[in-house]
Formats: sequence, C-alpha cells, structure tokens
Amino acid sequence: MYHPSGSAARQAAGSVTGLLDSTAPESETLVFQRCAWCRTAMYHRLICPVCRGSDLRTERSAGLGTVRHATVVHRNTPAARNVSLIEMAEGFVLRGRVVGPLIGIHGGDRVRLSTAKDPVRGEPVFQLVDEPYRAWT
Repeated sequence: MYHPSGSAARQAAGSVTGLLDSTAPESETLVFQRCAWCRTAMYHRLICPVCRGSDLRTERSAGLGTVRHATVVHRNTPAARNVSLIEMAEGFVLRGRVVGPLIGIHGGDRVRLSTAKDPVRGEPVFQLVDEPYRAWT
C-alpha cells in the first residue's frame, strides 16, 4: 500500500516491533518476544522458531530463572568469568552471567535478574536466589 507521507507506514512499523514504554530503567527490565500465533516465548529473534510467524509481541520478564548450564571462561578476559544458559520462567533461554563463586554455580540453581545489560559485555547479569547447600569435601 502506498503512503505518500510515510507517517502511517512509520506508525505501523512502530506497532509491529511492540516496543514498551518503560517506566523502569532499562538496566532493571528484561524484555522478550512472544509469538502472537503459537505463543512461543523467545529472546532477541526476528521470526518465531516454531511457526515462522513474524507477529512478535514484546513482554517484560519477571526476571526469575534456572541455570541450565554453567561454564567458566578463561579466554579473552583478564580474569576467569562465568557464562551460563538461563532458562527463564516464561519459557525462553538466554545467555548471561551469574554473579558468585565460579565453582559454586551449577545447573538447577535458581537465579534472579540483577541487571538486564552489563555495561561491559552487554549481557544480562543474574544473582543466585538461594545460597548453594552443597557439601564441600
């Protein structure tokens, strides 16, 4: 459809992206997409990986999740750091960093969002919800 002024096209493009007018600071809010057709939750996608739909709605995450996999990275960094795959309560998985002792972070640990965007690496930062109750032998 032809729009000579282009304003209708710009308004439509803004509504398709589903941007939220956030009152909370960006560093405290984690947003994800949910497919309008199949309701699949995903993180930073252009199309739905399940039904290939492009009608994605942006939603706020509660910030609670579970560590699916954690590893320690020694490459390209002056000190070792944690890189984890976090499965969020809404059903999507993302890569982030969990604050805590590197050897104390394991799959199954519950985490809460601390910062949505780390100023150095730009990835979400999480903290452990429960202290690990593991016997050190």
